[in-house]
Amino acid sequence: MPVIHHGDRHLSVEDGETALDALLRGGVAVPNSCRAGACQSCRLRAGAGTPPAAAQVGLKATQRERGYFLACLCRPDEDLTIALGEDLPIDATVIDVTSLGAAVVRLRLGLPPGVALEYRAGQFITLLRADGLARSYSLASVPGEDLALELHVRVLPQGRMSQWIAHELAPGARLQLRGPEGDCFYTPNQPAQPLLLIGTGTGLAPLIGVARDALRQGHTGPITLIHGALTPAGHYLVDVLEDMSRQSPNFRYLRCALRGDAAPGLELGAIEAVAAAQFPKLGGHRVYICGDPERVAALRKQSFLRGARMNEIFADAFVTAPPQAPVGP
Repeated sequence: MPVIHHGDRHLSVEDGETALDALLRGGVAVPNSCRAGACQSCRLRAGAGTPPAAAQVGLKATQRERGYFLACLCRPDEDLTIALGEDLPIDATVIDVTSLGAAVVRLRLGLPPGVALEYRAGQFITLLRADGLARSYSLASVPGEDLALELHVRVLPQGRMSQWIAHELAPGARLQLRGPEGDCFYTPNQPAQPLLLIGTGTGLAPLIGVARDALRQGHTGPITLIHGALTPAGHYLVDVLEDMSRQSPNFRYLRCALRGDAAPGLELGAIEAVAAAQFPKLGGHRVYICGDPERVAALRKQSFLRGARMNEIFADAFVTAPPQAPVGP
């Protein structure tokens, strides 16, 4: 059976295990979150040996050529030696944690003097807790405009990271981050192109970043942001987005909810139906979709069928980490 070499540890990969399973079993604290290859927080580099192609899905060509792979997807068919000291995390300090309502908090982070994070609004970073727990969150902040990194965190009842952020993390606390990752960001190559931004829940975070960045860079085409929730209580930053609409004539903000009472600017119904009614044809549009994986998959397919080119559909599904395994008998 294949062996993973990590420093002075030499770990056999058992049948049915991934490289991540073997490393964690052997006491190696590998950051990990979704275990589905989406967050890329478990990315490692093989110093010797060739990772299977399935473990490199979603990585950039330059990363694949250098031997990077995702440990959660890696079922090696030969021995691998892990290169140590790669992708060193960046230190960050908590500026504040504030409630945005409906089980969503805003986390703002500062970096040490002289340290800069090169990112694009809409990309995501991975937060690392001291015990190795890792979770990925999209950036709502805009580089060059916001001094702090801004994340919107959905607080889950059993969420180890989100509960810690919402109820224990205090200003001045330190943690680490890795990234950025993701291709869900604005590029100014076609400033007159119509943009459609669709998201559910905290999928709003990258979309508001994309919209602000597009406006900051002088985008002249129409920008429409549709935010979906179960009920109107799930919408947040409504005042901020409505103010953006008043200040920028080419920006339109629309809410939709599955349940609730009709109101100005609020459509009732599934977000797929609302988007289809508002935009029956999407030829020539650039589309950004973020949030719940099922909604993202459905909206991506729907957008393509209504005329959007696949290379102009940018999607970021927010995959929830699996629940913690029970301890003890």
